[in-house]
Amino acid sequence: MATTVEGEDRVLATAQHIVKSLKTSKDVTDDMLLILSTFDNRLSNISDLVGGGGGTSSSNNNSLSSEISRLDCAEKVIFRHENPFHVLSSPDDSCEFLAAVDELLELISDLKIQDNPSFIDRAESVVQSAMSKLEDELRRVLSRSAVPVDADRLYGSIHRVSLSFASHDGDLIDEEEFGNFNRPFHERGGSLAGDVSVDLIHPEVISDLRDIADRMIRAGYEKECYQVYSSVRREALEESLANLGVERLSIEEVQRIEWNAMDEKMKRWVQAVKIFVRVLLTGEKRLCELIFDGADSDLIRDVCFVETAKGCVLQLLNFGEAVAIGKRSPEKLFRILDMYEALDDTLGYMRALFCDDSGEFVCAEARGVLDGLGEAARGTFIEFEGAVKGEASRKTVHGGEIHPLNRYVMNYVKLLVDYSGTLNKLLEHDENNKGDEGGNSNGDEVREMTPLGRRLMSLISSLESNLEEKAKFYDDNAMQCIFLLNNKLYILQKVKDSELAKLLGDDWVKRRRGIIRKYATSYLRASWSKALACLRDEGIGSGSSSAFKVALKERFKNFNACFEDIYRTQTAWKVPDPQLRAELRISISEKVIPAYRSFLGRFGPQLESTRHAWKYIKYTAEDLDGYLSDLFEGTPGVINQMRRKSS
Repeated sequence: MATTVEGEDRVLATAQHIVKSLKTSKDVTDDMLLILSTFDNRLSNISDLVGGGGGTSSSNNNSLSSEISRLDCAEKVIFRHENPFHVLSSPDDSCEFLAAVDELLELISDLKIQDNPSFIDRAESVVQSAMSKLEDELRRVLSRSAVPVDADRLYGSIHRVSLSFASHDGDLIDEEEFGNFNRPFHERGGSLAGDVSVDLIHPEVISDLRDIADRMIRAGYEKECYQVYSSVRREALEESLANLGVERLSIEEVQRIEWNAMDEKMKRWVQAVKIFVRVLLTGEKRLCELIFDGADSDLIRDVCFVETAKGCVLQLLNFGEAVAIGKRSPEKLFRILDMYEALDDTLGYMRALFCDDSGEFVCAEARGVLDGLGEAARGTFIEFEGAVKGEASRKTVHGGEIHPLNRYVMNYVKLLVDYSGTLNKLLEHDENNKGDEGGNSNGDEVREMTPLGRRLMSLISSLESNLEEKAKFYDDNAMQCIFLLNNKLYILQKVKDSELAKLLGDDWVKRRRGIIRKYATSYLRASWSKALACLRDEGIGSGSSSAFKVALKERFKNFNACFEDIYRTQTAWKVPDPQLRAELRISISEKVIPAYRSFLGRFGPQLESTRHAWKYIKYTAEDLDGYLSDLFEGTPGVINQMRRKSS
């Protein structure tokens, strides 16, 4: 025991001699005393031996000795734990590690030791080691706790609306003949079925992440904290975006994609925007608020979210921009409108998420892309009207049926009505949205219509003008009338059976009914005037002279030839609408059968006694009426049951 005391005295004496022999200033002496005391706590009382000692100096040294002891303990804990938050570690390990970090931060903040640079340097060195480990732990815990996005479940939460603008009532557009009108089907983007939320990381690690972030921020390592956090979560968000079917493509790559593949990518984009913003970004924002919820975390919370999310948001917007500036074509319009509506619907959510200055540019970018999509939709719609007006195919439709252009355009227009709100907004400030009067419509009526209503009236008017030109490709005037009857009625039915009727108004419907009646009358005149002329009395003469009978035979012969020619031709013509078909047959019957019955009654007996009378009087009025029921079925017919003279 005596030897130990002597040894300590010898150490103190040596230290005292070293300090005195250097004859340094008081400040340097104090620093050296601190250095020596950190090497061996037996030197903690050396200041009492230098300069005579004093009560205050002794008290300070005792305090410093206590702080050094605390630092020693904290340092041992920091270096003992390599992965305090590892799944195999016990909760006590992480608690002990965090307590040691708290001890270090408290020591550094103690004003009593701020004048001891050596102590501070050592403490900060230990803190740096601790922060390096916490940084690694933050990265590892974030990485291993990420929850993969179930894209199928999220897509299943979207209510979809499938609509077709190639109706089930006829042929589709032939792409080779009508190259600008070749897209038969559209599945409209749906909406999220209520609020949908997902866990982006396992909830049980939230507390650990919060503890790590809190220590790093308090230690002044907030930059390292948000860099690690944003880097890991950004990778997870990019993976989620890929799971939603959104690729990272340049504008040039997007514009080189063929339409079928492009259509699928646009549809995926519409769904992805809704899910990404309303589910994933909202989840990321909530995650940031949970992890960075301390008073010291407010400054970096929004920065963390913006740095995490902005890359993926800009990736989404980049695709939207590429579509907006890409080549326009009619089939793209509905997808562009879907994209516009999806982005417009989520823009409010984005403003709420990126609400601070650091995220303002993200909202500005989204607004710019939205405006670009709106302009692309508006321009495509106007170009579509021009394409309808200028479509110049000359091939006639067999049987005078509904023209494929008519089918395409009217089903296309019907689908446009489902976007009335969006299109009215986009066309509202268009200087040219007044359109024409759509068939002598009243000017006041046009002015009271919505922008879309005026545009659609103009579009349908252009379609009708085009169809009237196409009718001229038929040599037969009666066939022209049947073609226009079919096509005008088809347009009217499409309007009456949809919301188009409200947009165009009752007066428009009444005018079209009048036009259809006019074409029906024109058909009867063009087709049956010659046959009916054979049944008139003029020019036949009277009596029983041979000249009279010759003229009479000629009349019956000419009528039979006319009727048979009409039958053979017009059974091959097609009137798809059963009501129009029946009404035409009735109209024909009302004009032809009474005239024939009257003519046959007056002049038939004059020929029945002549030789081969059956060659001239082939049909009864009932025969003709039966044959009329075969007209407009689209299948050429031949009269093979002729009425012959009875024995």
